[in-house]
This record gives sequence, structure tokens and C-alpha cells, in this order.
Amino acid sequence: MSILEELKRVERLPKEYLKMTMSEKEQRIKEIKQKFGDKLLIPGHHYQRDEVIQFADVTGDSLQLAQVAQQNQSAEFIVFCGVHFMAETADMLTNHKQKVILPDLRAGCSMADMATITQTEKAWEKLINLFDETILPITYVNSTAAIKAFCGEHGGATVTSSNAKKMVEWAFTQKQRLLFLPDQHLGRNTAYDLGISLHEMVVWDPLEEVIVNEYQTPLQDVKVILWKGHCSVHEKFTVGQIEDLRKHRPEMNILVHPECTYEVVQKADLNGSTHFIIETIKKAPKGSAWAIGTEMNLVSRLAKTFKEVEIISLNATMCACLTMNRIDIDHLLWTLEDLEKGNLRNVITVDERTTAFANLALERMLKQS
Repeated sequence: MSILEELKRVERLPKEYLKMTMSEKEQRIKEIKQKFGDKLLIPGHHYQRDEVIQFADVTGDSLQLAQVAQQNQSAEFIVFCGVHFMAETADMLTNHKQKVILPDLRAGCSMADMATITQTEKAWEKLINLFDETILPITYVNSTAAIKAFCGEHGGATVTSSNAKKMVEWAFTQKQRLLFLPDQHLGRNTAYDLGISLHEMVVWDPLEEVIVNEYQTPLQDVKVILWKGHCSVHEKFTVGQIEDLRKHRPEMNILVHPECTYEVVQKADLNGSTHFIIETIKKAPKGSAWAIGTEMNLVSRLAKTFKEVEIISLNATMCACLTMNRIDIDHLLWTLEDLEKGNLRNVITVDERTTAFANLALERMLKQS
């Protein structure tokens, strides 16, 4: 079932949840969790609201959470507090008896939606005509199951922000060129760190169905084809914000996610995955100051947790990820109360063929990790 088809199933939140106090909602969730015990697993992504993350049995990045679900054989119900593509991955990795549920079907990912399977198939046909059989497709795990499956079927693999360098290196042992989906910034930053110049990269525009060749590079010299996609959160961090901090708070360490633009990553002191950001703050010297360029819920949580260092957002007006924040305590409680009644709403399922090829892409990645 496509995301659009699933969105047609979206039901309105019953008004009764809006009348409940926060303490009443929290108490009910605790009661239901206790009732289900080991049969219920609630994974919570780092970007979730605090009101939701307090009930998570495990927190982490998307793939990490899906792997935890895979390893937990006692959980019959996995209420995934994240976004749609994460729940898809959890469904693909878990067994048929386990049900993966997304509390709100509107919790999608704008980046993942920037590469549809139809667009990708059209792009692949045109790129093969231009470059022959010299391209390997690899995709960031922040992509739909269909895109992961496409990469698996065509010899490619998935990557995470933690292992992107290792996977890009692997890709070049397989083919002369690579197509990096769907985040152009992670692809560009990773390739550049590996010594590939900007002149050796072009961008595929899926809407115009053309290559954007900023440096007029001869096609035979192109090594990386970047999909024109991005994270709507991380693209809001700018060089201007960094320059302002350098001027007014020169003692600030600037730490950003590699989904930020190339220009921002180059100006920052450090860049790395969500895991890298968290570990860096854990090890930060007492009294040090950090401006972090990533999702606001995580930045705020780090500031509350590590009070011996100063932590601010690189973007002072930053909002939390809008789609991730679709999951709130009301939808979590509604989902759990329905589950208690035997009503399984918003079950995420991926068909067998897609699962097989997508898991192949994931397995190729895990083999290199």
C-alpha cells in the first residue's frame, strides 16, 4: 500500500483525548504498558517530543530502532514512535507474527517523499542511457521501502549517516559511478570527505528530469550523481548563522549534522550523525559551549540532560521537525487504547517482493559495517 493510500485511512483524533489532563494521559499509558508487558515494544526516535519519548522502551536512530525490534521476539506489537519509512523498515526486519503500528499516519518524511519509485525508475533509464552500466544506486536509510528495494534489486545498498563514508567507498569497488538517493547534502559531504571534488559531482533533478551540471563537467568525468532531495530541518541552518556566532560567541563550538548543506558543514567545527552528536556532547569538557545544527527536540533534550555544558541551537528560531511531531501523547494513547480493545489501527505492512529486495540492500550495508 502506498503512503497516499495509507493516508486515506487517517481518522480524526477523538475529542475525548483533548479533554484529558496530561497526568491522566500519562497514567493511562503506564497502565496499558504494564498490562501488555513484554508483548508491547515502543521504540522512540531521538527527534520525538519529550511527552512521547518518556514512554519509549528504547531510543535511537531509525535503523537502530528497527534492529532492536527485529531482535525482540517477544513483542507482538511494535508501536513505532517515528516516521513512516522507519516503521516500514521495522516491518521488513521483524517476523510475520509481529505487527508494526504508527500512531499517526501523517508522520511522514519530506526527504523520503522527494524520491518516489516512479521518479527513480525514470531517472535510472535516462542515466543508464547516458552512463551505460557504470552506475550503482545507493540510498540513505531515510527513504521509502520501494527505494531501498530498487537499490537492492540493482546491486546497491543502503547507508546511514554514520557509515556513509564506508558505504560510498564500497560502492566505488563495485562500479565507476554512483547515484546517491535521496539526500544530496549527505551525498555531497560524504563524497567530498573522500576526496571527490565538487566538479566530479552532478545533481539529478527528478521534477525536470535533467542533470544539473553546475561546473559543466564532461560526463565521462562524473563520479557521483546526487538526487535533488534534502532534509527540510537541516537545510534551515545557514552560513550566516555560523558567521553571526563566530562574531558574537567565538567560544562556541559548532557541531552539525551532515544533512546540512556543504557550505554549512565546511564552516562548522565538527559534523556527524545523530549518534556522533550525542557522543560528542557526552564527552564535552565541563563549561564548554556548543551550537548544534540538528533537530530541535534533540537539541533541547541534550541541553536538559547535559547541564554542565552550554547547548543552544545553531538556528535561534528553529522549530522541531513538523512531521516527526505528528506523533504526540494523544495519538500514542489513542493507539494503545485501541490496541487494548483489540483494534489494530495504522498497521504498517510492506509486500514480500519489496521486503526481499530492500532487505538485500540493508544486508549489503550491514555486511560492510
